[in-house]
Amino acid sequence: MLILAIDTALDACSAAILDTRSTRLIAHESQPMQRGHAEALMPLIARVMKHAAIAFAALDRIAVTTGPGSFTGLRVGLSAARGIALAADKPIVGLTTLTAFAAPYVSESGQHPIMSVIDARHDHVYLQVASGNGHTLVRPDVVPIDIALDAARFGPPILVGNAAQLVAARWPDDAPPPSLVEPRSAPDIGWVAWLGAAVSPENAPARPYYLRAPDAKPASPLQTAAS
Repeated sequence: MLILAIDTALDACSAAILDTRSTRLIAHESQPMQRGHAEALMPLIARVMKHAAIAFAALDRIAVTTGPGSFTGLRVGLSAARGIALAADKPIVGLTTLTAFAAPYVSESGQHPIMSVIDARHDHVYLQVASGNGHTLVRPDVVPIDIALDAARFGPPILVGNAAQLVAARWPDDAPPPSLVEPRSAPDIGWVAWLGAAVSPENAPARPYYLRAPDAKPASPLQTAAS
């Protein structure tokens, strides 16, 4: 399967082509940026496609990050992915940034929970917590940082995302410290591609995953998967 992966949700503009048969990225490019995704994305995709030496018609699937993230950035990536999928008559899948951040650390023998955190500003974070083997412990939510720290009850986590350092700096003194802190400004585009291969269009729609509207008040206390 040949997958074109696209990510413009946070502070990068990225694209990659994954060939699942050879289990490798045959072309990829990622540019750090906070603004300018709209101008940068299509030329970047063109370079990636040229380097891969394949046509859009040869793709089997388009994968794109859906958020949470920058409202403007999300619209850029989703619009491009939908346009390519429509023009090439290919299926499209959406992956959340929180899941993409966690993906590199999930394994069958994983011992530490994985806490994906994205800065939502105003002392809030977008949050998702999974067990080391990928089982959901806390569903995606937007919460005050002080509430997010309640996830310490699951044990010393792997903290990953652009708010990882922010959360680590306020980790409770009476809890075991995080096992790893990975402050990443954007998901690894390779993992976006692999996640795109693992899901189905029916279960992973390519639509914005905001968690809250731009003008909404920060909401809701932490909810566990069991609640």
